[in-house]
Amino acid sequence: TRFFAFHFLLPFIVAAASMVHLLFLHETGSNNPAGINSDADKISFHPYFSYKDLLGFAALLIMLTSIALFTPNILGDPDNFTPANPLVTPPHIKPEWYFLFAYAILRSIPNKLGGVLALLFSILVLMLVPILHTSKQRGLTFRPFGQLMFWMLVADMMILTWIGGMPVEPP
Repeated sequence: TRFFAFHFLLPFIVAAASMVHLLFLHETGSNNPAGINSDADKISFHPYFSYKDLLGFAALLIMLTSIALFTPNILGDPDNFTPANPLVTPPHIKPEWYFLFAYAILRSIPNKLGGVLALLFSILVLMLVPILHTSKQRGLTFRPFGQLMFWMLVADMMILTWIGGMPVEPP
């Protein structure tokens, strides 16, 4: 099904995007608030960062493998062992914490299609922030309007996340 395909492919897409991000970060250098060229600070990706990243990956893999083999239920949720009732959605079922803001928007719109579109666009609008930032100066120190807009976005996200975590009550 589409749901299975999405959840199967998404980790591979995230891993590929992370690898591309690491490659470009070490090839082009990172941004700095002053906008100064950082060519003097760059060193080659291979072998220095390749070995460093490989060592971190090996340590993570050993840790996760030992958890999975020796204590598989240590990270489990006790609610997973309750008998299933197909007629009732359990109260502990809710999205991950980082999607609660979108869940609050979804629940606030009674129309199904409108709610799904609002949820989708609430996530996609976050991708506009880096695209709309075209200034050579990377920091917000000397741009008070940009600071105001950023902190308003943060406040909106926090309030919507809090609302998304609350139980649904009739108005």
